[in-house]
Amino acid sequence: MIDPVIADSLHTNVAKVAQEENIGKAIMDHVTNGNELHLPFLHIHLPHFEPVSFLGITIDFSISNHLIMLWVAGLIMIFLFVWAYNKKKMIPTGITAFLEILVIFVRDEIAVPNLGEKLGKLLTPLILNFFFFILILNLIGLIPLFTTATGNISVTAGLALITFVVMIGMGIKENGFIGYLKSLIPSGVPIVFAPLMFVVEFIGLFTKPFALTVRLFANMTAGHVVILSFITLIMVFKTIAIAPISVGFALFINVLELLVAVIQAYIFALLSAMFIGMAAHPSH
Repeated sequence: MIDPVIADSLHTNVAKVAQEENIGKAIMDHVTNGNELHLPFLHIHLPHFEPVSFLGITIDFSISNHLIMLWVAGLIMIFLFVWAYNKKKMIPTGITAFLEILVIFVRDEIAVPNLGEKLGKLLTPLILNFFFFILILNLIGLIPLFTTATGNISVTAGLALITFVVMIGMGIKENGFIGYLKSLIPSGVPIVFAPLMFVVEFIGLFTKPFALTVRLFANMTAGHVVILSFITLIMVFKTIAIAPISVGFALFINVLELLVAVIQAYIFALLSAMFIGMAAHPSH
């Protein structure tokens, strides 16, 4: 026979653990990837396919909610620049004027200064795609019905991989393969330290995309975890009295996340341009 006090204590602890698990699940469901799309009064189970093995690598082609976000962001970009961005107007107005300001800013303040005049104009479309794609993903992730795809390290790693490939490609294109390898050793380094510097700079080639990956992923994930943590304080304290404080702080962080969304898109585009420019013009 279990003592009533002990039984009541066990029941309370079990209920507390269950509540904590529900709170944790609510937070994790928003910041992690999944195969369900949660809409008001509707849960859509996304298609699942058997993983495919290729050269020892397992690839899963299943549709996930983060993949849906990538498609949505892509469609928004197509809508903005194919339909809304009307270049036929002599004097741009409305959305066209706003987009033109951003395009000119990215070209003149990010691409050209870091890549040079010729290469900057050539790669401006790439840098623009980075900026707008990441910005849209960050912003739609703040909408309650959506998830933050840039909080998925696979997404940020994929974007960083594009930067890495272009960085190596432009370095070899502008300097030749041997010239690019030579550029990994800074000029003026004593010959005795040349092998060590080569190894350090070679490792640095991989730390650059790694930094791009982790910076964007960590910043976007952290912000959403903080917002949801404030909201779930109401469930933790089990009183509506905490709601004004909880919602107030969550709203403040949410407004701050709007700024972070823009800054992170800008930083990713800027660092990508800098890394590519450093590879293409090592003398600078």
